Amino acid sequence: MSRISGSGLYQPTATTSRQRLIPLTISSAPVLTIPLLQPNLSANHIQSRSALPVGPGGVLHGPTRHVSRLLPKVLILHTGGTLGMDAKVAGEGPEQAGQSLPPSAYPGALQPGDMLDNLFMVVPELMQFANLDLQVVFNKDSSRVGPEDWVAIARVLDTNRRLYDAFIVVHGTDTMAYTASALSILLRGFKKPIVLTGSQLPLSAPRSDARQNLLDSIQCATSVFSPPHVQLQEVAICFGGLLLRGNRAQKVNTSSYQAFDSLTYPRLATLGIDVDWNERYLLKVEGSYNPQFDLEPNVTRIPIVPGSNPAVSYGDLVGRGVRGVVLEAFGVGNLPDGIEGGWLPWLREQTSAGLQVYLSSQCSQGPLRPEVYQAGELAEAGPHMTPECAVVKMMWCLSHTDMPMGIPLAGEL
Repeated sequence: MSRISGSGLYQPTATTSRQRLIPLTISSAPVLTIPLLQPNLSANHIQSRSALPVGPGGVLHGPTRHVSRLLPKVLILHTGGTLGMDAKVAGEGPEQAGQSLPPSAYPGALQPGDMLDNLFMVVPELMQFANLDLQVVFNKDSSRVGPEDWVAIARVLDTNRRLYDAFIVVHGTDTMAYTASALSILLRGFKKPIVLTGSQLPLSAPRSDARQNLLDSIQCATSVFSPPHVQLQEVAICFGGLLLRGNRAQKVNTSSYQAFDSLTYPRLATLGIDVDWNERYLLKVEGSYNPQFDLEPNVTRIPIVPGSNPAVSYGDLVGRGVRGVVLEAFGVGNLPDGIEGGWLPWLREQTSAGLQVYLSSQCSQGPLRPEVYQAGELAEAGPHMTPECAVVKMMWCLSHTDMPMGIPLAGEL
């Protein structure tokens, strides 16, 4: 059975703020001090863009700029995905017996590109918001990103927490909601912005959304350093002009630039000409920072299908090493309860053998009321979570058995 191991800030008082997107200009004026929160500043001189230094751990240091106010220090973590890829004739294919299929098998696919090597030149406006460093954690299609990778990202963030004021994680879209949920739980109490973003088209492509998503992300991540000084201290997804709580977000569209939304929680901000903040819904972190990197990966999701027999469809999950199931029931928590359906006998057999079951719904909104039905006797249920977050949280709870699924950890409930 495998297991993956692994200060008081300014509090805004207004409930709604509008933040103008005003670019900074290079100036020789005296440096102004922001009394609310001091950023981690670099005192280096302005460096040439053509010779960016690479520090320990493969961190690419962007040029330090002296402007008319102090700039925060932001670390960009690249993990892969479409944003940093180039459209080529062929791309990396799935491995078969240690070998990749021939390139001709994947015409028009994407493969890792060199755009990130020149990120500070391709999107120089990023440096108007912060002093930037870039680190490649790994470079994977997000369909290959899983629990081990979530822990790897979390550990990099934990190591650098005191060195930077905010963090941006570049990630593929397909599993971004899983990673955002995992980071919010693994790094409870982080109290600094962690903003995940990506793109539907590569940064190198015409009409790419990558550039705007990056600029929107850094604007939100550094919002406390410019009026109206909005404090973001949670894991969020910034994509398509929306800022969403990470563990409430889901990918909802495969082709639209507005690929993500939050169906169970209000949007944190909407970015247009202005940044319209929904401050009353921002997470107010209480308690101390308490990172915990243990996850039990043997968890799966099971949607109930009318007429299916779980004994035939799924059999003995416990015997095959599955530790937990997020069971996606109908409506408020209903499932077939007839003897011929087999769901209740199967659940009793599996839970008595040690399977942990969390009851969710196939509906995206509304409360659960499993106590109305017999299934409520056999499975734990609580306030509605996204399926992505429910799976990740169960992985965490199975490694921390004193914490039930129904206890809120990071604004997911």
